[in-house]
Amino acid sequence: MAASDSVTAESREDREMEAAARELFVALDTDGSGAVSAAELRAGLHRLRLPCSQVQVQQLLRTTDTDGNGELDWEEFRAYALRKQRELAKVFDEMDENGDGRLDRQEVAACCARLSLDVDAAEVDSLLQRVDRDGTMTLSLQEWRDFLMLLPSSDVRDIFRFWRKSVHLDIGEQMPVPDMTKEEKKSGMWLTYFVSGGLAGAVSRTSTAPLDRLKILLQVQGPGGGAGSQPAPRLGLASGLRFMINEGGVWSLWRGNGLNVMKIAPESALKFAAYERVKELMGVQEGTVLRPIDRMLAGAVAGMVSQFAIYPLELLKTRLAAAPSGTYGSLPHAVTSIARENGWRFFYRGLTPSLIGIIPYSGIDLACYETLKNAYAARNVDQEPGTLVLLGCGAVSCTVAQLVSYPLALARTRMQAQGLHADGEKYRNLADVFRKTVARQGVAGLYSGLTANFLKVIPSVSISYAVYERTKGHLNNR
Repeated sequence: MAASDSVTAESREDREMEAAARELFVALDTDGSGAVSAAELRAGLHRLRLPCSQVQVQQLLRTTDTDGNGELDWEEFRAYALRKQRELAKVFDEMDENGDGRLDRQEVAACCARLSLDVDAAEVDSLLQRVDRDGTMTLSLQEWRDFLMLLPSSDVRDIFRFWRKSVHLDIGEQMPVPDMTKEEKKSGMWLTYFVSGGLAGAVSRTSTAPLDRLKILLQVQGPGGGAGSQPAPRLGLASGLRFMINEGGVWSLWRGNGLNVMKIAPESALKFAAYERVKELMGVQEGTVLRPIDRMLAGAVAGMVSQFAIYPLELLKTRLAAAPSGTYGSLPHAVTSIARENGWRFFYRGLTPSLIGIIPYSGIDLACYETLKNAYAARNVDQEPGTLVLLGCGAVSCTVAQLVSYPLALARTRMQAQGLHADGEKYRNLADVFRKTVARQGVAGLYSGLTANFLKVIPSVSISYAVYERTKGHLNNR
């Protein structure tokens, strides 16, 4: 009798799994042809908010398309879905320590601890909220299998890595570091990230270059106003734009932007390489989910390495943007003139505040972003944060980080541009910049140009995201 009951239970479970597979197959087969094409599979992955790049689609097809015709018929999909559900059921049973058929907070946290996945209670709750459909904050086997059936890997490490991925974009201040899996690196996905991110950064920076140059002029002007070597009334937003156009023509609004775009590629490559090396030195194993504090530290160190390497380009960009028209005839002329007048060491003038500023910027940006994202998740337990929510979190966190670290950015710019602005002020070091700025302009002087800087945030984020998504989509479809 017991054996008969066991067979009946297994048969019932098989029927449930096949029914779930059939339901998903019908949902994917949008044209009703009886087969799921690569395009339909990718669209289905996107609807389920699973990894849906061309690389992931091809990986899924390789494991399911047994006849190699580039699409999935019902029998192929059925065989994959039943096998996948059994694998997921095995993982589920291993995690379900008390055998009650549901995964609770303690069981998910215990599984993470066994796998050395360093996640806190809030992150465990976020995962449960994402998968839980009945509001119990526990997961049934059906919820578990439905959520993960089309995820290529059944490994819990990969599940957590997928869950924690979020959007970070280049808005012209601190370059983001892509956190990629071993498979993404081997597959060439890293190239898609870099090309998409690089093009997005170039378009975004070029689009907001007039505001960036205006910010620099407002940062370097003395208490009596003026920019460059020409004394003038103190500049504001509108008067600063008029000054640039009158002094050098419309194209002068983009002065220095070429270097700002040029440094994207080396900065991104160096930062990524340094980030991976720092993770190795920290003893991070492949697939391990980093804690926010570890991501912040690794990103900050990587930022310092890349900033040191490309800093002469940063200084040249600032000098070109702050100098009056005709000061430098060309980039080589600027290099030789600066070296002749100030020595080669001057190309690292202002490096100290630049490096110091990375730590509070990275820490506050990440902490604020995670706080806002988790707050949204806590109030919207039945839905994943959408693109606009993530972009909003990124814009707010970036703005807060810039507000806190802005005096350091201003000090860096003044040290880089000294000798060009009207008051001819010379600064010995970071403390000297703060002391003289506060003495002559008050504490508010440490935030000169802040409004122009903030005006860049929304257009930078929007343009960067739009270009990034379109470029990535184009490359993935090739």
